[in-house]
Amino acid sequence: MTNDGGWASGPTSYELQPPAPAGNPYVPTQAHTATADPGVGRVVGGRYRLISRLGHGGMGTVWKARDEVVDRDVAVKEPRVPDNVPEAMRQNVHQRMQREARAAARIDHPSVVTVHDVVVEDGRPWIVMELVRGRSLADQLAEGTLDQREAARVGLAVLGALTAAHEAGVLHRDVKPDNVLLGRNDRVVLTDFGIATIEGEQGLTETGAFVGSPEYVAPERVLGQRPGPESDLWSLGVVLYTAAEGMSPFRRSNTQATMQAILSADPQVPARGAGAFSSIVMQLLRKEPAARPTAAEVRQALEAVARPQAPQPSVFTSAGARPAGSKWVPPVLHGNRKAQWGLGVGVVAVATAAALLIVNPFAVGPAIPLHWKVRDEPEIVKASIAVPEDYVKETNADKGWVSFRDPSGVFTLYLTRETDEKRSKNTSDSQPKEVASASAEAERIAEAQKSRKGDWTSFNEPEATTAEVSRFQGMEAAEVVTVYRKSGDGEKDPKSVWRTRVIVDEAENTAWLLELRMPAAGQARKDGDKLFDDVLKYLKIQAK
Repeated sequence: MTNDGGWASGPTSYELQPPAPAGNPYVPTQAHTATADPGVGRVVGGRYRLISRLGHGGMGTVWKARDEVVDRDVAVKEPRVPDNVPEAMRQNVHQRMQREARAAARIDHPSVVTVHDVVVEDGRPWIVMELVRGRSLADQLAEGTLDQREAARVGLAVLGALTAAHEAGVLHRDVKPDNVLLGRNDRVVLTDFGIATIEGEQGLTETGAFVGSPEYVAPERVLGQRPGPESDLWSLGVVLYTAAEGMSPFRRSNTQATMQAILSADPQVPARGAGAFSSIVMQLLRKEPAARPTAAEVRQALEAVARPQAPQPSVFTSAGARPAGSKWVPPVLHGNRKAQWGLGVGVVAVATAAALLIVNPFAVGPAIPLHWKVRDEPEIVKASIAVPEDYVKETNADKGWVSFRDPSGVFTLYLTRETDEKRSKNTSDSQPKEVASASAEAERIAEAQKSRKGDWTSFNEPEATTAEVSRFQGMEAAEVVTVYRKSGDGEKDPKSVWRTRVIVDEAENTAWLLELRMPAAGQARKDGDKLFDDVLKYLKIQAK
């Protein structure tokens, strides 16, 4: 290795390293910095004196330097090329760094690092940039996740940088927490355009090589397709997910598994950033580029999270009193506050009653939640079930089930009706089991869940527990809760839950299974449990 600098396994970033604690033997002190970094004190381009090493990346080392002409601190990126690489590859790295400088220099945005100069020293290009004092988002996430408002604020800045880059014909292609700097005064800076592509310029990637961080790469790039601005927005979605959850939803134990997850895995909704934040993140992670939201739509969603509108203040006159008249109050009541209050209470009561009649017009049983819909299924499952109105329905008459899946794919509900006759039709066993008591059915389901191995529906390390619960509409009931990982997942992958309520009409030898698949932890688990309980509350079984 020459003084081209750096370490081969380093991340691609410009982050400042946090101060070393006193006595840390692994961090060079000022006394022996010159020995550890022989480049310290060197003057590049006749004006930039290297002071200390800040970081290292895939193609270079970043130094803190002093511009002795204008007397200011700057960051200088030095090319890094090992001795044993062919000359063609060495030139490729140098050209890539020059492209990085051109890409960043043509983007005018406060969230893009400013390039001051490019100096050719010993035949190598050195990039001189502004020195951003702060640390990377990756360093921040190592200490804890961001709340959704802060994540949205950071996302807005990165989105602004990407939008400016795309308008200038530049694709970043390596958006990740390491390349997002959190500077002073809440400034957020997107750095490292080292593998960016500039519209109209010839590509520099070597044949067969893959550039970028796998867990943040869009599916179309994994498939070798031509990327576009939507690819950078996908990476932004992964960054936002990571900011809320602490890790990428596609991270696996090796690159091949990570690539496969990007192409086929459906991530769970971020549990720590529910609502509008989770919604826009999941939209950004759609596999098809055309299905992802536009930059304008992303900006609108993130602004609503980062800067929620404050309640509108009441209207007062200059004298501090409310206006004398209102189109909602009859003139005869103007100035009569007591009568106005009586009118207001009456209006609220009438409006509430009207709303209840709309939601539950016959006032039989509890009113379903707003934006829910009752689905009558007398033919397949002989029951009516209430679910959110935007859930997608699917049926299987032969197997006797109906399912409802929420648009984001986080929750899937199943309602199944089983009889002795139905089981005889659907099973290959010579002596199919008859419908038993609710507790016996629950035990049977638990054993089946534990043994689901070896096929596409197999579970990884399933843990099934059963419990008797209160009777349901006069019938026996029990519950099974199975916690598992998807087949092939590792210890770091999130777990899922399959919750099943078993309801048995012993007189008719019929069982109903209400099942919900959901994440095993976080806010998504709480939302799933509430969804399950609400569906049970409004479920009406049409037993004889």
